[in-house]
Amino acid sequence: MSVKQGKVIIFSAPSGSGKSTVVNHLLEVYNCFAFSISATSRAPRGTERDGVEYYFISDEEFSRRVAAGEFVEHEEVYAGTRYGTLKSEVSRLWNDGKVILFDVDVKGGVNLKRYFGDAALSVFVKAPSIDELRRRLELRGTDDPQSIEKRVRKASEELEFAPQFDVVLVNDNLERCLSDAESTVSRFLKK
Repeated sequence: MSVKQGKVIIFSAPSGSGKSTVVNHLLEVYNCFAFSISATSRAPRGTERDGVEYYFISDEEFSRRVAAGEFVEHEEVYAGTRYGTLKSEVSRLWNDGKVILFDVDVKGGVNLKRYFGDAALSVFVKAPSIDELRRRLELRGTDDPQSIEKRVRKASEELEFAPQFDVVLVNDNLERCLSDAESTVSRFLKK
């Protein structure tokens, strides 16, 4: 199945950088965008629903689909937990005539850019500092202290990937970051 057509916009960031806030804002501003739902081998959390936040599939099913070549990209983001982009999801959104908007981990973002090439705009969102990132994760109130430290360590590693993205947005002021994201996306769509 060939899925190379249309445009895609990829947003990646360390956890707590504000990436999902930026992506949700863009989905409200641009009616030509559609959110790509990733597949994951982890169980749903809280009120998450299959086919809405993620496609939840077993680890065995994930492996079967990888072997069958059904993914554009996939990664083991955390030990024992895999995420990926299904080719069928890309085809579904392009068949609807949409520009695909991805909200993925940093390695997934690099892999998607590699796959889609010039048809993709890759954007890395980062907090102004690791200390600010830690503060934001603590304010979320969704993770215990050990999980926060794990995310902060991972963020330090992920920051090294920023130069591999087309654009880096520093989210030190949310309104400015949202405006910069809109400008960046508008320029790309006009190409």
